[in-house]
Amino acid sequence: MDLFSLENLVALLTLTALEVVLGIDNIVFVVVIANRLPQGVRDTARRLGLGLAMATRILLLLAISWIMRLTAPLFSIWEHAVSGRDLVLLLGGLFLLGKATLEMHGKIEEHASPEEPTKAAGSLVAAVVQIAILDIVFSLDSVITAVGMAQDLRIMVAAIVVAVLVMLFFSGPVGRFVNRHPTVQMLAFAFLLLVGVFLVAEGLGKHIDRGYIYFAMAFSLFVELLNLRIRGKT
Repeated sequence: MDLFSLENLVALLTLTALEVVLGIDNIVFVVVIANRLPQGVRDTARRLGLGLAMATRILLLLAISWIMRLTAPLFSIWEHAVSGRDLVLLLGGLFLLGKATLEMHGKIEEHASPEEPTKAAGSLVAAVVQIAILDIVFSLDSVITAVGMAQDLRIMVAAIVVAVLVMLFFSGPVGRFVNRHPTVQMLAFAFLLLVGVFLVAEGLGKHIDRGYIYFAMAFSLFVELLNLRIRGKT
């Protein structure tokens, strides 16, 4: 099959756009984790995190038959057939809920007790491990989407590489913006909570259209940007 046929090029552009959209929650998580690190290693953590995301997606693509088996029912609970994918999404969602809650609590305590020294920001290795765990969860949907939309493995891999490069380009400015504005940091934690609830619901068989999630995130960010603009004028 001609790699540069019109059909393949359309599939590449469409799939790349979808991979970028599906990677928004991944960017938020990477930025939140990286901002807990010392200033000098944040960019390194973001690059490593998104590099892991790309490697994870490509490895999962190469294991397409295994991915497809994840959707097969393993057992049933209350008439809901639970698959391997459901278990991964459920555990990933619970991890995100716990992580976001702890981050929110830490930020509130830090703000309430400014006289106390700030806790250690954490290590690069610990941050990368956390990012790697969630990369697997975030990768599942994007890989299944890629398998469903494209027939050529080369197109799938190319779309994932381009999408991660786009996310890598924007993760730095997004990270610096979030770090400068404490209220935006709290909004990012709220996004993680929202995504965590979404993953848990998906894992329990309750499908929620991602469009609702992205609309809620976009609307909340729009309101926060208006607040920042108003505060800048006062």
